[in-house]
Amino acid sequence: MGDVCFSTQLIDGDGVFNVSGLDNFMKEVKLGECGLSYAVVSIMGPQSSGKSTLLNHLFGTNFREMDAFKGRSQTTKGIWLAKAQNIEPCTIVMDLEGTDGRERGEDDTAFEKQSALFALAVSDIVLINMWCHDIGREQAANKPLLKTVFQVMMRLFSPRKTTLLFVIRDKSKTPLENLEPILREDIQKIWDAVPKPHAHKETPLSEFFNVEVVALSSYEEKEELFKEQVSQLRDRFQHSIAPGGLAGDRRGVVPASGFSFSSQQFWKVIKENKDLDLPAHKVMVATVRCEEIGNEKVASFTADEEWQQVEEAVQHDYVPGFGKKISSLLDRCLSEYDMEAIYFDEGVRTSKRQQLESKLLQLVNPAYQSLLGHLRTRTLEAFKESFDKALTNEGFAVAARDCAQAFLEKFDKGSEDATIQQVKWGPSKVKDKLKRDIEAHVASVRAAKLSELCAKYEAQLTKALAEPVEALLDSASEDTWPAIRKLLQRETKAAVSGLESALSAFELDEATEKELLTKLENHGRSVVESKAKEEAGRVLIRMKDRFSTLFSRDADSMPRVWTGKEDIKAITKTARSASMKLLATLAAIRLDEDGDNIESTLSLALVDTARPGTTDGSIQSFDPLASSSWERVPEEKTLISPVQCKSLWRQFKAETEYTVTQAIAAQEANKRNNNWLPPPWALAAMAILGFNEFMTLLKNPLYLLVIFVVFLVGKAIWVQLDIATEFQNGFLPALLTLSTKFVPTIMNILKRLADEGQRPAAPERQREMELEPTNGSSHSNVTSAGSSSVTRTEDGPEYSSPVTK
Repeated sequence: MGDVCFSTQLIDGDGVFNVSGLDNFMKEVKLGECGLSYAVVSIMGPQSSGKSTLLNHLFGTNFREMDAFKGRSQTTKGIWLAKAQNIEPCTIVMDLEGTDGRERGEDDTAFEKQSALFALAVSDIVLINMWCHDIGREQAANKPLLKTVFQVMMRLFSPRKTTLLFVIRDKSKTPLENLEPILREDIQKIWDAVPKPHAHKETPLSEFFNVEVVALSSYEEKEELFKEQVSQLRDRFQHSIAPGGLAGDRRGVVPASGFSFSSQQFWKVIKENKDLDLPAHKVMVATVRCEEIGNEKVASFTADEEWQQVEEAVQHDYVPGFGKKISSLLDRCLSEYDMEAIYFDEGVRTSKRQQLESKLLQLVNPAYQSLLGHLRTRTLEAFKESFDKALTNEGFAVAARDCAQAFLEKFDKGSEDATIQQVKWGPSKVKDKLKRDIEAHVASVRAAKLSELCAKYEAQLTKALAEPVEALLDSASEDTWPAIRKLLQRETKAAVSGLESALSAFELDEATEKELLTKLENHGRSVVESKAKEEAGRVLIRMKDRFSTLFSRDADSMPRVWTGKEDIKAITKTARSASMKLLATLAAIRLDEDGDNIESTLSLALVDTARPGTTDGSIQSFDPLASSSWERVPEEKTLISPVQCKSLWRQFKAETEYTVTQAIAAQEANKRNNNWLPPPWALAAMAILGFNEFMTLLKNPLYLLVIFVVFLVGKAIWVQLDIATEFQNGFLPALLTLSTKFVPTIMNILKRLADEGQRPAAPERQREMELEPTNGSSHSNVTSAGSSSVTRTEDGPEYSSPVTK
């Protein structure tokens, strides 16, 4: 009869459910693949009534049959399970332990009721095997069985409609048409006598059961006829689940994949002597099975090689086509779930499908977020590169706006490629972060560019102001600060105009642009103030330089020679007044046209000696410089306070006093050197007293010659030693210097005369010209020779022979 039949004991005689056996049975017969296309047939009846024999012939099973030669005894213990052979759809056959067996005793009916309830709960068709001679009898064995069936049926809440197929065994000559009404009448009486819940007091039997009756001849006496009748009955089980078939009512059917769990739960509840709520049981089975299927699909998805490759790849970089790949994987996984769970309760199936989808999306979400992160990073880096290039050709604001819009659109396209069909995940948060990153980069570059631009114009303004301001402060006149203000205004205006033009490309708001321009203007003022502070820091040096320049040089900037005619006091006062003006100029910053009296105060206190309020032997009653601030000058604009000016002036006078003293000494020395002739009375005395000597010289011209030679030699020595200059430095230093130079100078003159005498004679005409007896010419030549023998160098005078070469 086809394939080898596979059977197993589902529940043993002690009521223990064979879980592993049922699972193996389902795998062997591939029951889980049947969905709702299967039927369950069970058989009840008295012990040794031929139930197993009937099933084996009817469905091709291999249940153990009773051996008649060994006597009548219990053959089937508990509940056995097998698959019908060559019947479509898949039909599962259950052989129940017979009722009314002497092995269990008269009072042990618990297992009978439990097995009957179990059979009614899981079966679509229940065969009631009964003897033909029991029909119509009041105490027949079928009546306790039917009472049991009807009683336990009351414990099924909202049951489905089960087919009760009464199989009359060992049919006698009485026609079935006569037996069936009697049987149905007995069945109705039993149904009416069974206690019912209040809700089913008036419920007819037809609401619970489809009652069918069939009769079979004796297997032992009419075997061939029995087999023929069984074959005809077998045909009724083909396509039994079709509408109108024996198992046509499919309302409470549990999907085949949940049969094992459902059966276990049924038996567990029955053993605990609880009522069976079939709809609730159906939901419970659906819940458990759908959850199991969902977990299997999650595990399958996690182990999928394609998913693992995508998950690993997305950890390192952007994966093109991510959305399509993941959508395909999710769709395949969910489709498999739908196929396996399609026959379970729709509400439970849908709920568990949502849970499955949620779990799968939880697995996918990190990869999706990682992908968007890579996309954001790539887009941001590409934006930075493109933005840097765009800045060379476009204005800053235009470049930033165009690049940002272009790369946000690229991000949108990339995020569309990553979209998963099964979920409405949006990249809005990542896109917002990308926007913030782009804005932060633009702001950073803008700040750097603005800083660079401002630094450029600040440097330009610094260069335009620093040296001119320094020069103007060095000149220190009444027009110094007006000139500085004019210079500052001109250069600041030019720099601000340039910066304002450059800032137009940034499209800054009015407040920011005004702030930057104001900052540049303030920078110009700070440059001037800084330079003024710097110059004020070395004002003493500047004052001494100015004093030295005005005191030591004349109006033509030539060095002064103190001949004795110069008014040193006036020159000193003029130079000090100029230095005082320099001090007054640097005493405060005057970038605003606010008047002050610093110069007049300093002039009154430092230069003008005749001060009011001073009397002989009295102390000055008022000192205008005895203050730490200037009148009408703010503290922040004060560079040198009045007290500091007074201290600086005292130091200035002390350090320039030596220069004035030296000038006075030089002037007096020059006067002494130029006044070498004796007084007129001395000349008159010399003329009177030396008349005799003068006459002697006239009478002896040789004396005159000797005196003349001595004069020439003395003049040469005077010139060579530069005696007049040496004595300007003081009497004692002059003597020391001349004492060291005297002997070398004499030796030098003698050597030159000796060398001159050894030269060959000159031509006659030249000798005549040299020996021409003209006193004036001789005196002039000798004087010229003597004068030309002294030259000045940076290190001091150089000495040469008075004899002309």
